[in-house]
Amino acid sequence: MNHKKVLIITYSADNQSVDKVIEFIEAAGGTAIRFNTDQYPVASRLSTVYSNNQWQIFYDDGQSTHTLHDVSAVWYWRSHGWGKGMKDMIEQPYLDAGVGEVRRTLFGMLEGLPCFQLERVHNYRRLDSKEEQLRIAWEMGLKVPPTCISNDAYRVRAFIEQYQGRVITKMQHAFAIHREQEELVVYTNVLPESSYSELDSLQLCPMVFQQRIDKNLELRVTMVGDRAFAFSIDSQKKENAQVDWRKERRSMIMDWQPYALPAEVEKKLLTFMDVYGVNYRAIDLILTPDDEYYFLETNAAGEYFWLDAQCGFGISRQIAEVLMGNVYRRA
Repeated sequence: MNHKKVLIITYSADNQSVDKVIEFIEAAGGTAIRFNTDQYPVASRLSTVYSNNQWQIFYDDGQSTHTLHDVSAVWYWRSHGWGKGMKDMIEQPYLDAGVGEVRRTLFGMLEGLPCFQLERVHNYRRLDSKEEQLRIAWEMGLKVPPTCISNDAYRVRAFIEQYQGRVITKMQHAFAIHREQEELVVYTNVLPESSYSELDSLQLCPMVFQQRIDKNLELRVTMVGDRAFAFSIDSQKKENAQVDWRKERRSMIMDWQPYALPAEVEKKLLTFMDVYGVNYRAIDLILTPDDEYYFLETNAAGEYFWLDAQCGFGISRQIAEVLMGNVYRRA
């Protein structure tokens, strides 16, 4: 059997989850090649060469040169810090074009690799659609909150009236606004009646509105291959965390506990994975006081490191085993 090489796409300041996966890959007899996107292209080089009827890919990380055309798997985990350092080397009018070419070169190389990938770049683009996520989850028999995604104030007001004002609002993608050295994170929030008069401003920025579902617990389910790692948190014990536990992330991060997911729910989540043909998802669910499970959303590269230690680093181990091809994986 050929020696297995795994290419890992991340960035230099990523957390310990990458190191753990590398540790398990090496323990299984494989080799991990780390590609830090924030060091490319200033501190590293990437070349694809077609010559003499042969494709070859070379990656120089500044210390060693690696061949990538013979990797057996790719873990595309993070891509942050694109073009770091380039602004000091390229005139501003050419900077955006240069960073764009850097991204296209890496993504083009990854799409061209004929090996297993967790996941392929084009899958991430598809998985950006919160609307498709909800529709597929519903088709798989999972409950989803009544939802309105719109920039039409008339439609949103009608939706709010239908659910008697019990509505939360959120953006389709998590982001933060930086103002005077302060990071303002946009969380999920209850829509107060005082903001109804401001809904016309939606014209320039569509938002997601959902019926507020009563919570008993919030669940994070990390799916890897055919395994589900489920954890729960009682977000209702702190007022500031009741709508979005992340508002109390620092004080509640250690409150998550392993959770036994019902077999029926796990089966539906695995079918959800089958529809997308993917091998990693971080899925957020709500358990209501009536013991009903609601699907909220899923993240293609959702974080898991703060949960990993609670299951003996089982998530990192499973990711490594999937990458090595030692356990079930969707091809």
